[in-house]
Amino acid sequence: MSTALTHPKDFATLDDLLRRGAGAGARCLLRVDLNVPMQGDRVLDVTRFERITPTIRRLCGGGFRLGLLSHFGRPDTQGGQGNASLSLKPVARALAEHLHLPVSFLGDCIGARGGKALAALPAGGIAVFENTRFHAGESANDSDFARRMSVNGDVYVNDAFSASHRAHASIVALARLLPCYIGDAMCGELDALNNLLGDLRRPAVAIVGGAKLSGKLSLLRALIRRFDTLILGGGMANQFFAARGIAIGASLCEPQRIEDARDLETLAQAHDCNILLPRDVVLARQCIPHAPSRTLILSGMDDADAGIAPDEMILDVGEESLRAMAAYFETAATVVWNGPLGLFETPPFDQGGETAARQVAMLTRIGALVSVAGGGETAMLLEQAGATRDFSHVSAGGGAFLCWLEGGNLAGLEAARAAGNKLKNREDTTHET
Repeated sequence: MSTALTHPKDFATLDDLLRRGAGAGARCLLRVDLNVPMQGDRVLDVTRFERITPTIRRLCGGGFRLGLLSHFGRPDTQGGQGNASLSLKPVARALAEHLHLPVSFLGDCIGARGGKALAALPAGGIAVFENTRFHAGESANDSDFARRMSVNGDVYVNDAFSASHRAHASIVALARLLPCYIGDAMCGELDALNNLLGDLRRPAVAIVGGAKLSGKLSLLRALIRRFDTLILGGGMANQFFAARGIAIGASLCEPQRIEDARDLETLAQAHDCNILLPRDVVLARQCIPHAPSRTLILSGMDDADAGIAPDEMILDVGEESLRAMAAYFETAATVVWNGPLGLFETPPFDQGGETAARQVAMLTRIGALVSVAGGGETAMLLEQAGATRDFSHVSAGGGAFLCWLEGGNLAGLEAARAAGNKLKNREDTTHET
């Protein structure tokens, strides 16, 4: 489960950049992911700040004038450039508080004004450019838009693994226009994924939850081909219940994907992968905190009437399911997790996911297995369960992590690798002459 694109040795890194000693006043465009959860002007989770802090401090220490580029939300679907609610200005203020350093805000990621303001910063100064997605050229990977960004910088560093599956201008096109390097957070992510999952240790268990099967079909196909056991929860499991003829009431389901679930079961049989569905489920009629609920044991997995009322929803897994999962965790060498097992944001439907997370964390802590998790909801669940620090690695990426697991090429990594190889070749030629 690795590709030729995902090892730091394939890129020009921050070490290479700083070794050149080119920082003294040079302008660095640093692509980061500042798409953080906000409540008003308050950042609810500073994990993404924490991950990029080492790169920021090293570049500032090297004397670079630092201009941070990032997207924030989806302004193209919410009114475009005039949407003040998707401005990075409050994020820049929060980042300044996190770093305990001055951080300027530049009102556009292109244009002479921002470029002059960046050049006017003292050596080691930091600025955040406005949301790159305020321009249609960002998501279109437009080369002219990227050129207009590039004139504000002398070098480019990509430290946004979580956005590097997107073929966007600030990720791909910009990497082709300036000397291109990857940052410390990106290096750490690639190192961890390769070290932990590049040579998969068996038995290998994958947990996949979340709402919809449609967004994870290619992931599930890839996991079935490589993993010994696939544990399903959330809306993902409902698809398979429905495919087996089990009534699921008002539970989340994509009826048009039931045949896909059957195809996945056939694929699993062909690859000797065991699909483990919940043995019991927690049911409720409302998705509200502390709603009345009951647990139902699904004793007849091919019984068309499992006892779920038409207005009931499956919102979590029960204790029987957790015991079955635990048996697989205890014999596993690797556990990979993406997606919650239930409605974890709403008690009491948080119990299944939190219990499973703590068990995997405990087994990781004592050295019984390696554990890798990815995806925003998964990271939230692990944090809620107090399990984050004991997992071997929690990926910064959601879509990028899934793309890596699928064995797909990440557009941003391909661009950075190609640009880094050109840079290294030029430097090797210079040394020879």
